Formats: sequence, structure tokens, C-alpha cells
Amino acid sequence: MSERTAEPSTAADAVRRLTHWVEDFPHSGVRFADLTPVFADADAYRSIVDEFAARASEVDAIAAIDARGFLLGGGVGLALGAGVVAVRKSGKLPPPVIAESYTLEYGSSTLEIPASAVDLRGKRVLVVDDVLATGGTLAATARLIESAGAEVVGVCVVLEIAALDGRRHLEKYPLFSVSTA
Repeated sequence: MSERTAEPSTAADAVRRLTHWVEDFPHSGVRFADLTPVFADADAYRSIVDEFAARASEVDAIAAIDARGFLLGGGVGLALGAGVVAVRKSGKLPPPVIAESYTLEYGSSTLEIPASAVDLRGKRVLVVDDVLATGGTLAATARLIESAGAEVVGVCVVLEIAALDGRRHLEKYPLFSVSTA
């Protein structure tokens, strides 16, 4: 898995062109990258799924993070012939669960996966999400997947907000971002 694309791709062009930036959302001082228009464009969505799938090999499952990561995970899982594990926000899954708490730019949260209904032991898992900001959510997901006995083989995101330096929390994993802002 390469770190970043060497030259602009169709996917990167689409992300730059279609991302809707919203100031002061969800809190004052936060600049939110809304990728909804990117995913709504069939060609852009397909190019992102293709970019992610091209950087993964021999994966057993895709860990897709609640909620926009679900959109990506399903597509990448189908493209690779891999299963998809929905990494859910706290309280969305019936017990027993494996949980991982972490801090965000503006609070804290907990992510969960099934403890007994999905067996990840020995599986090779690719983590996917829409945006890498401070890195808390992606790092927590990687820890959660590893605590279930799986190997995290890489992390793919659509957009990396470089100024927030979230990459530093993911240094032990191959990391690919379609576009950087």
C-alpha cells in the first residue's frame, strides 16, 4: 500500500472538486469536510472504491467506520471479495461487544464491534473511513480490530486534513489518502 498517490488521480480530482466545506460545524472552530457530494457522484464514488481496492491485497475483511465509512466499506468489500465489519458507535450493537474509547477534537466517543457474533481472529483487515483529521477514530478502530485478534494491514481514507497531523497516530500502518487538504 503506498502512502499517497504520486500524481493526481481521477478520484483525487473528484474529491477536490466535489467536497463541500462547512465552517463551524459541528462546533465553532471546526471546518467540516462533507463528502456527501463526492459519494453521490457515481464516477467519483467508483474511482474511490477502485483506488482503495487497488491498494489492498489478500484481505479477509474491511473494517468500515460508522457511518460514512460504511458507504466505502461495502464497495471495497465487494470489489475485493472480502467481508465487511461495521465498526459502530456505542450502544448500536447488542451485547456482548468489544469496545474502544478515544478522544475527538471536540469530545470523546466509543466504538464497538461484536464480541462473539463475528470472529476476526487471524484475519487480515483493511480499515476504511472518509476523513483523517486528528486520527483518534482511525487509531481507536485499529486498536479495536487488533484486540479482536485480527491484523490491520492498512488504513484508507478519502481525505486527509494534513494540518491536524492525524497521521502520527497511525504510523505503524500503511496509510493511503486519496486527497489531502
